[in-house]
Amino acid sequence: MGVTIKEIAVLCGVSPGTVDRALNHRPGISEKTKARILKVAEQMNYQPDYMARSLAKGRTMTIGVVLFDLYNRSFSQLMNSIEAASRQHGYFVDLVLTNKDPENEKKCIEHLIHRKVDGIIIFAINQGEEFNRYLKSLQIPVVTICNYVSDDWSYIGIDDRRAMKEAVHYICEKRYERFIYVCPPLSYRGRTNIFTQEERLAGCLEGLKESGIEQQPIIIMDKDYIGAISQLDFVGESKTTAIICSCDIYALEVMNHLKSRGLHIPEDVGIMGFDNIDVLKYISPALTTVEYAVEEFGSRAVQCMIEQIEQGTCTPVPLLPYQIITGESI
Repeated sequence: MGVTIKEIAVLCGVSPGTVDRALNHRPGISEKTKARILKVAEQMNYQPDYMARSLAKGRTMTIGVVLFDLYNRSFSQLMNSIEAASRQHGYFVDLVLTNKDPENEKKCIEHLIHRKVDGIIIFAINQGEEFNRYLKSLQIPVVTICNYVSDDWSYIGIDDRRAMKEAVHYICEKRYERFIYVCPPLSYRGRTNIFTQEERLAGCLEGLKESGIEQQPIIIMDKDYIGAISQLDFVGESKTTAIICSCDIYALEVMNHLKSRGLHIPEDVGIMGFDNIDVLKYISPALTTVEYAVEEFGSRAVQCMIEQIEQGTCTPVPLLPYQIITGESI
């Protein structure tokens, strides 16, 4: 049988409550005492008794996570961050994927409720007052990521509109004259929650207007966006063209397509991404993009969730920072 919290308390000359605070990284304990307790716990190979903890607290020590897929590398990074932060606090993660289907999203949520998760972190594809009432009916903590639902829920994100606007300002300073905006999720507009993508489009249009660009951009929202781009002429076009992509994954596909046509980036066509996914370090020319700390999205969401679970409320989380990463594609 493993060492217990009470035994660690005796060895350290403190109360079991103090040991619990140290092991679960809670406030109310000095760093010196915490370090001593953690060292003893490691030496004694302490392992938490999650079953006993769940019974004592009336919790399953599980956080549900609802995403629509893991194809975008930023979602994988987000999920890794959520899992790591949850584990650090003694919680496990139950992940479900909705495949961008609003009805399936509700089924996924019901699955998590039946599994008695202590709270749900959701990248929602549903929206509106009806969905908001549905979330309230669950009567468990909910944290929303990226796609805003309502002020009733803690929200983790960046100012996507402002970020894209600043990116477009940067592009316009490079003297481009024709603009193409690539965002396949816009085809879901009015049917699902695409808040993040709508904000980025709004930022693009505002950025062009503020930069004195009168001509409207070509907006490509086709699922087969490469097919749509293949119909465009870049060699015979007298105006220099910049392709602005709402996500890096689209930018990389566009870049590969243009290279296959013998076009040079950025000499013939400029490309801008958004997300700064980790695989960009392998790409040439280096993609100019917008970076935000996706790992911090995950850790902040978990911190906010655990505060709600354990304290009934949480500290409001401000919009997280971002920056333009200057590459070689613009």
